[in-house]
Amino acid sequence: MARDEFAHSVDTSPRLSVAGGSNQVRVRAYNERLVLSLVRQNPGCSKADLARLTGLSAQTVSVIMRSLERDELLMRGEPIRGRVGQPSVPMFINPDAVFSFGVKIGRRSADLVLMDFAGNIRKQRHRTYRYPHPDHLLPFICDGISEMEVDMDAKMRSRIAGIGIAAPFELWNWAEEVGAPDGAMDIWRQFDLQVEVQGRMAYPVYLRNDATSACGAELVFGAGQRYPDFVYFYIGSFIGGGIVVNSSLFVGRTGTAGAIGPLPVRDKHGQTRQLLDIASIFVLENLLRERGIDPQPLWYAAEEWIDFGEPLEIWLQDTAAALAQAIIAAASIIDFAAAIIDGGFPAWVRHRLINATIEAMNRLDLQGVVIPDIVEGEVGDQARAIGGASLPIFDRYLIDQTVLLKDIKHAEGN
Repeated sequence: MARDEFAHSVDTSPRLSVAGGSNQVRVRAYNERLVLSLVRQNPGCSKADLARLTGLSAQTVSVIMRSLERDELLMRGEPIRGRVGQPSVPMFINPDAVFSFGVKIGRRSADLVLMDFAGNIRKQRHRTYRYPHPDHLLPFICDGISEMEVDMDAKMRSRIAGIGIAAPFELWNWAEEVGAPDGAMDIWRQFDLQVEVQGRMAYPVYLRNDATSACGAELVFGAGQRYPDFVYFYIGSFIGGGIVVNSSLFVGRTGTAGAIGPLPVRDKHGQTRQLLDIASIFVLENLLRERGIDPQPLWYAAEEWIDFGEPLEIWLQDTAAALAQAIIAAASIIDFAAAIIDGGFPAWVRHRLINATIEAMNRLDLQGVVIPDIVEGEVGDQARAIGGASLPIFDRYLIDQTVLLKDIKHAEGN
């Protein structure tokens, strides 16, 4: 069975279609992006704070802030009084300033979200299927966006930055695991989802791998904000993940860094297998089918999971044991501060998995290994869709974490 999907699993360069459509949302200048990024990271910071962090003069920061306020990208909080001099005015991102659509394409389900500038989901749609096919995905995306637009006024529609799609690459390699009929998924060999969506919609369209998108969402909106270096595991139909070093997604020389699915681990029988063959939701699906239990609740929505009893516990223990080995392997190479685990399941499942992983870790030989914090992801089952929706916003308004980190360090050194 081919597994070359993972050759692309950590691509971090969003592919922007040449066709820009009719959207007129303009790309911000660098210093404006820097200020917006810092306010997003430090809600309530003042003009003085921004001048210190950026190294820009107070006058320059004032000019930038006035421009951003005029365009309604920033909004003022209540002045903080009681100190010497002028009162400090806290600044915040205006959630209503920019919107974007995010699409997650999974092996069993798809999600469409409308996200605001602060990362909040305003609207969402969900669809399940036996296997992904363009014939039902294109209408789901395009008709879903059109339906969401009906409830928007002209001003809100003018503030849509684009559409970001988070999807597994080379879907045809997984036809057997998802139970698709022979040849049914070969259409993906020639089908370019980004181009097809762009041809039907007025907004620019971006595409990124789904696991990398989830990792990016965790970095920007979740627990990743507290850890400059972490290894990330996202458990969907198939497990995927990413690596963050110095607060930036790290892809490596060929773009395959963080392709955790093929990591070799030992199962409970002592056999060496790939991580994805143990720690993926399709494995739980098979366990349920073997016991005559309907697995469909796995794909409806994360909050609709039920406690499947013994098969769920078997899967949690096996997955935790495999994750523990993968975390040790990763920590042996890079001194990660954290291993963040998330997935397309409810919080109570994630919590049980974290506890089981910590217990499994303690049963292993840890000599010579500095174990990172093992923490729950905070973005949750919509991490891939949120990561997709972030692509247009970062392309037009914000700067990546690497640049932001360098700017802060430069300013602090002055």
